[in-house]
Parts: sequence; C-alpha cells; structure tokens
Amino acid sequence: MDWSFAHKTWEKWASTSVGSSGEPLKAALLINYDPTGPSRLLSTIAEQEGMKADPVDLTEFVDFVKLNKLQTECFFIGKNQYIVTTIHENWFCARCLNTVKAAGEGAIVMQTKAFLLVALYDGSIGSASRAMASADQLAWQLSRRNL
Repeated sequence: MDWSFAHKTWEKWASTSVGSSGEPLKAALLINYDPTGPSRLLSTIAEQEGMKADPVDLTEFVDFVKLNKLQTECFFIGKNQYIVTTIHENWFCARCLNTVKAAGEGAIVMQTKAFLLVALYDGSIGSASRAMASADQLAWQLSRRNL
C-alpha cells in the first residue's frame, strides 16, 4: 500500500474540504478497511480531521458496515446516532437522529479498496451535495491508485 500517497492526498484534500469556515465538511475520517480480513483485526484510523475519534468506538461502526446492516440498524459516530437514507454500490448517506441543529447533520460513507471514508457535514440538501462532491473527489483519487 502506498501510505505516502494516501497521506499526501489526504492532507491536500482535507485542507480545502474540512473545517468551519465555508468548507463542505465539518469532519472526516479515513479508516483502514479490509472486508475480507479476519474479524480479529481491528480497523485503524489512518487519518482524521475536525474530530477526535476513538478507535475502539469505531469498531462498532466498522462491524455495521462489514455485516451490511445498512437497512436494519442505526450506527454511531462519536455521540451522534445516524440512520441510513440512501444506499449505493460503494457508498451510503445517513442523517443524524439526535442532532440539535435546526438544519440537521449528515454523513456520507464511501468505500474504496483499502479505506472507509466518513465525511460529516451540517445542513440539508445543498450541504449534502457539496459534501458528496468533496468526498467523491478523495475517493476517486484513492481509487486511481487502487487504495
């Protein structure tokens, strides 16, 4: 795996996509993910921006994805609980159930060969569109290198 490329690509992408001043995402995580690997191997956080995620807490989220519980259960990222609203072949969208923000919060999860990208945003449809475009940009760059 080309860790150097993944790290440089993340740094460049996160600097223009994640933050609080007009960027499309409020936070993002890049999680090492191998759905064919043994279940005893824990996925690790390769990169994160805008939040401090706990790797142990993310184990439940990774299991949620690995066991394909998208249509039957909710998942947590930090203290927020999400319900899946849209499912596609390599990505899904979710809305936060316990938000206190009037416009709501959402998550976009994209799977590449080696990673799960979790992109979190504030807002509704317009914000979701901007978040999707941003997340897709990183997923495409990683996929070009078969990551």
